[in-house]
Amino acid sequence: ADADYYTAGVVEFRSSVLSLAAWSENVAAYVEIINSANASATDIIVFPESTLNGLSSTTFVPSPEDGVNPCLSDPNATIYEELLVTLSCAARNASKYVVINLTEKQKCEDAPEDPRPCASDGLSIFNTNVVFDRQGVVVSRYRKVHLYGENKNSTYLPELSMFETDFGVTFGHFICFDILFYTPAHQLILEQGVTDFVYPTMWFSQLPFLTAVQTQQGWAYANDVNLLAAGASRPSVGSSGTGIFHGRTGTLTSVMRMDSGERSIYVARVPKYPADRRSQRRRAKRETGSPSSPRDVATSSSFYMKRDYLENYETEVIEFGDALAGELERSICQGGLCCHFDIAWRSLGEQAGGSSYYSYRLGTYDGWRNEQSVDANYIRNCGVFACSGPGIEDCGQLLPTSGELQLPRVTFTRLAIGATYPESREFLLMPNTALDTLLPLEPSQFEWSQQEPTEERYEFEVRFALRESQELSNLLTFAIYGNYYDNACTFGVGSEEQQRECGYKSGSGRMSTFAGWLAIPLVLLVLGGST
Repeated sequence: ADADYYTAGVVEFRSSVLSLAAWSENVAAYVEIINSANASATDIIVFPESTLNGLSSTTFVPSPEDGVNPCLSDPNATIYEELLVTLSCAARNASKYVVINLTEKQKCEDAPEDPRPCASDGLSIFNTNVVFDRQGVVVSRYRKVHLYGENKNSTYLPELSMFETDFGVTFGHFICFDILFYTPAHQLILEQGVTDFVYPTMWFSQLPFLTAVQTQQGWAYANDVNLLAAGASRPSVGSSGTGIFHGRTGTLTSVMRMDSGERSIYVARVPKYPADRRSQRRRAKRETGSPSSPRDVATSSSFYMKRDYLENYETEVIEFGDALAGELERSICQGGLCCHFDIAWRSLGEQAGGSSYYSYRLGTYDGWRNEQSVDANYIRNCGVFACSGPGIEDCGQLLPTSGELQLPRVTFTRLAIGATYPESREFLLMPNTALDTLLPLEPSQFEWSQQEPTEERYEFEVRFALRESQELSNLLTFAIYGNYYDNACTFGVGSEEQQRECGYKSGSGRMSTFAGWLAIPLVLLVLGGST
């Protein structure tokens, strides 16, 4: 516990799905990874979401309060399924903390606080994280709050789950789609002071703003926390994305696969945050009950990519023209949000016949995410994003070609976005970037500033810019992603009475946007990028 770092491993895992005994094959592969030479130095290993078992092989999970060690108490797997016992023993034999995600069953009678009707078989089914300590004891359990089209149950009340370790770090955990919501992910930071997170995920990437590593790194950066993200690996259906991220420093290791997927562990030394940050960061509880590798360019044939409904955005095409260089300044508004863009580029000349390249649009959006049948979040986005053709329907689409057939037309020499964002009860403003490798820019490549509001002015001035020393020719996305969760108590939204109930003083009207915002000297701002 005295060291100023711990060693973590996150697993990118392609699961077996075809055989009746797929869970058995997956367990064997998990154990092999836990015992591998690459994992030998790790204190904690995190496996992805939904890559272990399914509805045909659910297991009971002991309550962490009971201190159960399945390896010792149930060696013949009479209470718990073999997979839980086996992995408890693997954690014990390797003397490591191991985080798995599985499909859990619970008897409805064991949750008397839940008044909702029970299934005919008397069971609830959960998407659940389970944490074993170095002895194989189940020390933490978390059941996913924000299900993503899954035929599973949610707990009656959302769970906030944390666990302490013998290396002096307390972890919180959440799962996949949870990252876009206040409860429990952001809530654990603001109310419990948690600085380190385990995050199993089976993410389905979406351009321009929500590819996997892009989202993971942006969330860790915006919150200045450590995030251990383990991703399911099946690029043909849009799943990949694993990494370890250290707050404002950025990525320690990450991967986005473009092929058939893999079973690999990615290891990094993770710097610890000062112990006093937990007490500093708490707020009142809510009252409601990469290793270097050859450049691998994503194409529409190598990665199945979802796209955002960009038809809802207010957009404008960037007209590059035939000049050797160009620049533009634009303000694009929608609803209550105005985004100010300052962009310059240099032409890379005519491309060879038959080659394809991205065009780009500027876009602004102030509204709910357009995705049916799942929990919705309200977003305020300002972005530059790539398009595979001239129409808005081509934006958020990957080019079909790779290699020499996919060549950039321009390189961006200046990218800056400025906007005035409203205060809200709960919200998160994130730098949001993706390159054609499906990996994001690192903090050393950009500048981020967020001027805090005053008592008389409930607004944030945000500036996001490419560092002056940088040029970009392989850009997919450069944006400010404003996640306003349920949009409750947002300044400027609702009646005057509602605004007063939310604590906003009357008469502190929305400040008009000033034209010189993008040109404010950076020395006046708190820079996000570390040096």
